[in-house]
Amino acid sequence: MPPPPPDIVFLAAEWQPRALIRAQLIEEGWEVVATSSWPMMRRHLRPGSKPRLAIVDLKDLPDPQSVLRDLRVLMKPERVLVLSAIGTIPPAEIERLGCRVIRRPFVVDDVVRAIRKAM
Repeated sequence: MPPPPPDIVFLAAEWQPRALIRAQLIEEGWEVVATSSWPMMRRHLRPGSKPRLAIVDLKDLPDPQSVLRDLRVLMKPERVLVLSAIGTIPPAEIERLGCRVIRRPFVVDDVVRAIRKAM
């Protein structure tokens, strides 16, 4: 029998915010898998074994449009939290996709509050 899926799968290209946010989410009691690339994240989004929430940090993420488009097929948009980044996808466009969005600048507590609302 395969292990249960994590509560959250988190994609962030930069290791520092990925490590900081993941550490805080684990401290809050959630099981979190953090990845640095879309192919790595996608492995955790299999049918029948999906996390409760997917988080995508757009900062320095290659081809964020494709990631969000593909993610919408794999996860219900209301189960996706996007951390915005200047010069990528405008927050209003992310919201039109049905995803939750946190605009930069933010602090880790903002992410924790958004996750509590989503779960």
